[in-house]
Formats: sequence, structure tokens, C-alpha cells
Amino acid sequence: MQLLDSVNSLDDLRKLGVDELSKLAEEIRKLIIEVVSVNGGHLASNLGMVEVTIALLRVFDPPYDKVLFDVSHQSYTYKILTGRREAFKSLRKTDGISGFIKSSESEFDVFGAGHAGTSISAALGFAAERDRRQGKEAVVAVVGDASISNGISLEALNNVRDTTNNLIVVLNDNNMSISRNVGALSKAFGRMLGNPRYNRVKSAIESVGIRRLKLSWLRKTYHGLESRIKSFFLPNAPFENMGIRYIGPINGHNIRQLIDAFESAKEANLPVLVHVDTQKGKGYMPAKKNPENWHSSNPFDIETGVRIKCDPGDSWSEVFGNELVKLAEKDDRIVAITAAMGNGTGLDIFEKNFSDRFFDVGICEGHQMTFSAGLASAGLRPVVAVYSTFAQRSIDSVIHDIALQKLPVVICLDRAGVVPGDGPTHHGVFDIALMRPIPNIVIMQPRSAASLARMLRTAMSLPCPSVIRYPRSCAPLCDDADDGETIPIGSAAIIDSAESPEVAIWTLGNEDEFSGKTSELLLKSGINSVRVDARFAKPIDEALLLKQIQEGVKIFLTLEDGVSSGGFGTAVEEFINSQPESDVKVIRMGWPDSFVTHASTKTDLMRLYGITPEAAAERILEVKSKSGRF
Repeated sequence: MQLLDSVNSLDDLRKLGVDELSKLAEEIRKLIIEVVSVNGGHLASNLGMVEVTIALLRVFDPPYDKVLFDVSHQSYTYKILTGRREAFKSLRKTDGISGFIKSSESEFDVFGAGHAGTSISAALGFAAERDRRQGKEAVVAVVGDASISNGISLEALNNVRDTTNNLIVVLNDNNMSISRNVGALSKAFGRMLGNPRYNRVKSAIESVGIRRLKLSWLRKTYHGLESRIKSFFLPNAPFENMGIRYIGPINGHNIRQLIDAFESAKEANLPVLVHVDTQKGKGYMPAKKNPENWHSSNPFDIETGVRIKCDPGDSWSEVFGNELVKLAEKDDRIVAITAAMGNGTGLDIFEKNFSDRFFDVGICEGHQMTFSAGLASAGLRPVVAVYSTFAQRSIDSVIHDIALQKLPVVICLDRAGVVPGDGPTHHGVFDIALMRPIPNIVIMQPRSAASLARMLRTAMSLPCPSVIRYPRSCAPLCDDADDGETIPIGSAAIIDSAESPEVAIWTLGNEDEFSGKTSELLLKSGINSVRVDARFAKPIDEALLLKQIQEGVKIFLTLEDGVSSGGFGTAVEEFINSQPESDVKVIRMGWPDSFVTHASTKTDLMRLYGITPEAAAERILEVKSKSGRF
């Protein structure tokens, strides 16, 4: 019987001897690797956080004590040890548990998270409420070294001493975000971890055993000595200067040291930051050697580390990266900007070819946009690559700094549309509705690899900002070959058409399977249709819409991988409704006015939310029967 099988509660965890906890950590790592190899998920970050999480749950008592995770893609051990060990096999699957902290999933998940920089701010909220009622529970924010340089984290740290005297921040330092860390704060942490004199003296003191003594006055004596050592070797430690006591750096894989550090932090009467040094990918050699590549993984073979690829061909991210390199070879004004996701967005190939034209700003999406606006104002042609879900954080910068000044920044939104396994925090379904009302902006979505290449060229030719969105999948090779030309702004393309169509199916992006099946179902009911690749969410092809109305189309069906409210379909409906005496109907299909859950596949999600060809055909037939026309 495994040791993990005997841990069914936090009380069981606390009954184990400290020496047994290392064996427990090995078993948890094995379980994480096994489940992620089948389900996919975040691997390297979770493998690095096993001992830290065990120590946290040994010292603190959630849900009474509040433990909040920043991003929470490192929370698998926390889920396993807080009553979800059996459910862990359903991770990221349809009807299974989430890959992130989710407040509706467990009482232990006190604050949901999927984006960087949230934990300290939210923890301050919990601490302020506790202080107001004179509560005694601990509040712990777990944050990564990349996330702490995020603007929200810095704003929160600036407010800690004015808000509470009792907050614990656990800084997980693995020198990584998704890509390798950048910036002054990262370098400062590196100096703390790497100062040989400081760590040698600190280790010598710890070897005497003071840290293992349980008497609080001895602890205080030790920490007074430690503080003097830090001030001598690290006079510019940033947290101490903000009134936050700094403990560390602690070996993040030494459970004894972690427990002692957390107990010391728990006893303190002022805010404390515990700096732990962990290794991403620990326990699985492929992830340890290349943590960036194993940050988030498809299913894989454990023995070989070979990924199981669901679709043939290159991903949209790879197509984007390769095409951008081709353009950059001809135009030295082109520069690329990422927010800690060079590999994830396909910009790794650009960096290899043009390192002096590649900028990684860290997890700072607002800065990413305004920095790009500055580059454009100076005469360069910046291309921003960012996940759609994270671009949400930069909307003010897009409006105020880019669009208002009509600057030619190209914003490429990766992971646009649903990201099934990751769920609501990562679905990129809001970008069209958020950006479509912004003046001076063009929004496109390609149907194929060839059309993405054309759209990049088109964007580069524009005197205004543009957005190109594409999903997390492989880019299909449709029959719309790249002719080397740009695309006329706001022009759609007819995919195929029956004679005298009565229904027009307008899709944004590659939805050929959906529109083709819908067209077949309509034909069986005696209704001819035309299928259109919209290509643009803004501006839409108003001329083609009018032409189709004049030719007898009575129903327009729109489909988009985004929210239906305020999206591409809404633009079509607004235009048609603006026409005088128009009795043409518009049926909009997209994601509903709710946060879409996670599931195994996009197909599962579409079925769950009724976005299927059968549902589309049924709605068209219903409209036809009510109108009595055709």
C-alpha cells in the first residue's frame, strides 16, 4: 500500500513523521506524471511545488487558514491532499475537476485563479476582513517569481503595510515563468539565491540546529541574527525595505527547512515573505531538462517523453512564428514582443533569428501593449503575440495608447476561442466583444495556414492597429492557397454555394466541418445554402451581405468561437437590422452569456452548449416555419 493511500485528510498528513513526507512527495509526483500523461496539463510547475505544498498543509490548516494561489497552475498537490485524490484522475476532463483553483469545486479553494498577479491582492482582502473582526486565522499568498513582477502584484505589495500586520507571502522562485524570467526583480532574486558568502554563513548557522528548536525565544534570537546577516550581504533586499520581513532563501525541496520557515512566518507579528528555491520539472527528467517546453503538455508517453499529437500539421502558433520570420527577413522594422510566452506563442523561432528585435517584457500585458505603442510611434512595426485570455488585462492600453493614436501595432491573439482542458480562466472568448467597439482597429481571423500568412501581410500594410486571432489547434490546409497578396479590408470569401441559396452560413475562422454539415442537413430539408468565410470581424463585408439579401437570402446563420453577445454575429445582425424594411433573420451561434466550463475537447463543449450543426439546422427550420416564407 502506498503512503499516499493512507492520507485521506490533513490530520492524516500531520500524523506522518517528517522523514515520511519525502516518500509522500515521491508518490505524489508519480501520480501527477501518470495523470498528466493521459489527460494533459501543467507538469513542470506542479512537479516543482510538491514539497512546498506538503509543508504548507502541514503547518497551516485550510480552509480555516486561507491559502491562495497565484495563477494556480501549480496547485495539483494541493488538490490531491485536500480531498480530491480519487477525483484527480478526472483532471481537465469533461465533468472532472479543474486544472486550476476553483472556488465552486472545494471549500479549500477559497479564491479562484488562472491569471498571474492576483494572489497578494486577494489575500490582502482576506486579511483586512479578518483584522476587522479580530480573527486569528493565517492568510497565505503563494506567488511565483515571475508573477511578483506583474503590475498587480507590485501594487499589492505597496499596500501590504498599510493594510495588515499579518500576511504571509510564499515566493516560489524557479527562475521561470513559462519562458525564462526577465527583468530587474528576477535578477535580484537570483542574487539572493546565488550569493555564496551569505548562503555559506547561513547554512553554517542552520547546521547548529537553532531552526529546529521549538522555543519561540530561540527562534527570535536566530531570526535577529539572520536579519543582520541579510542586511550585511544583501543590503538592498527589496522586501525588507517595504516593511515586509524576508525569510530565505529556503531549499524548496527540503521539507524540514520549509516547515520550520512556515512555522516562523506563522508566529511573526508583521508581514512575512518566505522565499523558496524550487526546480521546475523535478522528478521527471524531460521536464527538468526543458521546463519551458513542459510547462503545459499534451498527453505523452512517460517512458520516452514523446507527446501525443491529436492533429496533423503545424499549430497556429508555429505557422504564425514561421510567417513572421519570413516577413522580418524583408523588413528590418518588424519587432516582436511577448509577455513571458515566447515559446507558447511561436515567437521562439523569431528570437533565434532576430534576437536583437525580440522583446520579452515578462508577465506584464498592459506594459506589453504600451511598450509596443512606443515602438510604433518611433517608426518600428511591432507585432504583439499574447494569449487572448491574457490580452483581456490590456484593453485600456489598447484603447488609450494604440487605437486612439491610430498606431500600426499588430496584435496576434493566440488561444482565441475555447481552450477545453484549461477552462473558463483560459478560454479566449471575449476578445472580439471587447475590441470590436474600439475605433481605428481591424479584426481578422484566418481559416487556414495560408490565410494566416495573407492576414499577417495585410496587417503589416495597414496604417492602423490590427488584430489577428487564432485558436489552440493545428492550422488546417484548406484550398485557399496563399497567393502572396494582401486581403482587401473587410472582404469575405465564398467557400461554396448552391443555386439560389435561401440561407447564408457565415463563419469566422475554420468552421468548415460545422458549416458543411449544417449545409447538408438543410439540403435534406430542401433548403439551399451558401457558405462564407467571413475573414473579418471588423469591418464586416457589408457589400456581400447586401448582395446576398438582394439575391434572395432570407436567413443568415453566423458562427464564431467567441461569445455570441457583442461579437461577430452581433455585427452582422446590427448591419442587417439597420437596412430599411428588412425582414431578413439572423441566427447567431457562439458561446453563451455564461462562463464556459472545461471539458476534454471542443466538440464536448459544443455539444454541452448546444452549438452543433443539428441545432443550427433545427433553428433555421424553426424560423422558416414561423415566417411562412421560402
